[in-house]
Formats: sequence, structure tokens, C-alpha cells
Amino acid sequence: MAWKSRTRNLQVFDTELSADSVEWCPVSSSHDVLACGTYQLQKGAEEEDATPKRTGRLYLFEFRQEGSMIPPLTELQRMDTAAILDLKWCHVPVSGRAVLGMASATGELQLYTLSDSQEGVRSLHSMCSLEVGAERLALSLDWSTGRMDSSDVRVVCSDSAGCVSVLSLAEGALTALSQWKAHDFEAWISAFSYWDTQLVYSGGDDCKLKGWDLRVGPSCPTFTSKRHSMGVCSIHSNPHREHILATGSYDEQVLLWDGRNMQQPLSESPVGGGVWRLKWHPTHQHLLLAASMHNDFHILHCQQVLEGTGGVCPVVASYILHNSLAYGADWSRLSLEEPVPCSPVAAEPKESLTESGGHLRIQYESPTASFDTSLEDDAGRYIPEGIAAPSISGVRGPGPALNSNEDALSLSCLLASCSFYDHMLHVWRWDWTPDEAQQQSEQC
Repeated sequence: MAWKSRTRNLQVFDTELSADSVEWCPVSSSHDVLACGTYQLQKGAEEEDATPKRTGRLYLFEFRQEGSMIPPLTELQRMDTAAILDLKWCHVPVSGRAVLGMASATGELQLYTLSDSQEGVRSLHSMCSLEVGAERLALSLDWSTGRMDSSDVRVVCSDSAGCVSVLSLAEGALTALSQWKAHDFEAWISAFSYWDTQLVYSGGDDCKLKGWDLRVGPSCPTFTSKRHSMGVCSIHSNPHREHILATGSYDEQVLLWDGRNMQQPLSESPVGGGVWRLKWHPTHQHLLLAASMHNDFHILHCQQVLEGTGGVCPVVASYILHNSLAYGADWSRLSLEEPVPCSPVAAEPKESLTESGGHLRIQYESPTASFDTSLEDDAGRYIPEGIAAPSISGVRGPGPALNSNEDALSLSCLLASCSFYDHMLHVWRWDWTPDEAQQQSEQC
């Protein structure tokens, strides 16, 4: 089944400090709001053994579609903070406002509310904070509200001492419910099961993935998996499919699991770089976004695996325009209804992917610093526009297609990503055209 996939950069923003986290607001009234966090390590200038200072900055942006010649991001606010290791919005409003959680290098979990000023400009304001431990870094956080349930708002946080903490949010204040030693080294990631928020998962630099049942206490994990061969960096519960869990590691593998059987993963998909963040699409249950550190950003299509046919989840799109460690990535819930403009045909590809035998075309356009990469696939190869895809004798292999219950014939998504040492935030779109819709697209 033929399909066409294109990623197009909309804007690049220099965050000045190393960027490691980007998050679109999931609350319906603020889908156009984007937060970005940075982390900068500054060693002592006078003494070699001076305690390093970690600083950060929190950015708030608004996304507006006002035409192809106008950059869509508007900076609303910047706030100097402690170094930021992770950001996550609560999926539901709290007391009528969107709430952003921040894991900081001071070992604190800090919460901010999003509000409008008298002039109508949105900004973040400190709500509350709680220290999860002295002399440690708060490394990750996750909210219990992934299925848009506001009945019990809790946060799970992991830290550099290998501990996991569970906190509740009520009446504008955080309260620690429990904390335990979960891993021998840094606990890089922690996450709720969105279907049963009494279940918590954690991953650490000890190469272990663990599960915890808060009803029986943290004295013993419900399972310990050593299936990843290096540190476990990313975990995300699928908000659309019960029991489905995605995990990523420095070992460059994305594993999908059925939470009822954690002895063996459903699939193992190599992405060519340490997997720092994984994000399921907010509405399409089979799409998984991976930030692959040394190997850019990828969108995996997991339908066949989740339907029980096994195999590897194919990469249906890659965003390769960052020049440093791929750390932060997130999907927006904003609707992009208008199709991406067709670009002029390139006479010759500017870069080639020799391993696949295909070509990658990168186009630069001013003034919005937009780039365009196209991926047309019958055999997993990059092909520039204007060059026919190679024919394959016999019956075409089944290319991945979106579930008919989810989509008609095409999909357009807005995403954000950030990279570390080059301190860059990118906002980009992905357009997917399977089947008959491909022919219509190629005529424009």
C-alpha cells in the first residue's frame, strides 16, 4: 500500500541555553500554548573542583497560523529558573486553569498556573513547589490524568538518587504520599499507568524497568525487567489502548509491552539512538513519537504490533534537521486543516541517504527558516519530489495505514522538538497521505 509522508519545519528558535524539554498544553482552551525548558551546566571558573552550577530558563510560546510569511511562534514569557530536567502539563485544568509541572536540578517539583493578564496575554505564575530530596536532581515527572480524568490529580517524580516519589495535588498544594528507593543509580524516568493510576512504572541507569503497585506499597516491585541492555530513559502509557506501554533506552531500542505480561515485549524496534523521550499521539492510538538523542526524531507506526501480528514498528517519518542531541519532543492537539503547500521540484537532491539508495531533499526558505523533507515509500526509501518512486515487481508490500476508524485518507500534525548543545527549538508539521489521497496530492 503506497503512502507519502512529509515533515516540514515551520520555525526555529534559539533558546540560548541547552534545550531538553518541550510540551504543548493539552487543556482545550490552550492547545496553542507551548512550553520549553532548558538546562545549562556552568562549572566554577576559579577552582576545578568547584561545585557546578546548573541554571535554566522556562519559555512560554503561543502558536498562530497567520500566513506562510509570518513566523507562527510568539514568545509570551521567559523565566530564569534552576536547570529544568523535565516539563509536563497536567492533562486537565485544576481549579479552572492549566497547570505546568517542572522537575528541577534543585530536587524540587515546581508547579505553575497559566493565566491571562488584564491585557489578555497569557503567562505562567508560580503555584507551589515541593522538594523531593536534598542534594539530588528531580529527573522526570508524570501526571495521573493521561486519560483526561480529573477525579484524582497526582504526580510521580523520579530523581538522581534512584528514588521515586508520588505526590497529590489538592487545594493548590502538593503533598508527598510516598517515596522509595527504586533503582541503584539515577531513576531517569517514572510514569503512571493511565488506565490504573495505582500502578507506576520506573526506569533507571541500572538498566532495569520496574512496576509498582501503590495499593500494596513499594517494598517490592510487581515486576523487574532487564530486557533493556542499557539505562531505561523513557516510559509512556498509551492513553487509548489499555495495558499498552512503550519504553526506550540508551540501548537504542523502543519496546512495546502488554502490561499483563512483562516477561517479554510485544515488539522491539531499533531507532539508531538512545531513546530519551517517547510520546503516544494524543488522538491516534498507533502513532508513537521518539526522541532518539544521537539519531534525530522519528514517528513509529505501531498498528500491526498492537493488533497482534508482531514484528518491528516501521518508521513512517523522520525529522532530521536538528544538529545536536535530540531530547524533547511532543505532539500538539491543534488542528492543521490546510495542506502543506507543494514545493518546487528539485532538479537534484541536495543530500543522499546512501544506505537506503534513496535521496533526501532539504529546502531552505526565508524569512521563517522553513525546511521541507519528503519521504515517499514503497520500500522504505527517501525519494525527492519529481522523481518517480522505484517500481517493485510483483505484489506491493503492505505499507502501514492509519486505522479507518481514526482517519479518512490523510493526517496533518503539529509537533515541537528541541536539541541540547545547539540550544534549538523547532516547530514542524507532519503530513501523511496514504492510498488514493496520494494521487491527488501529487497533482498539485
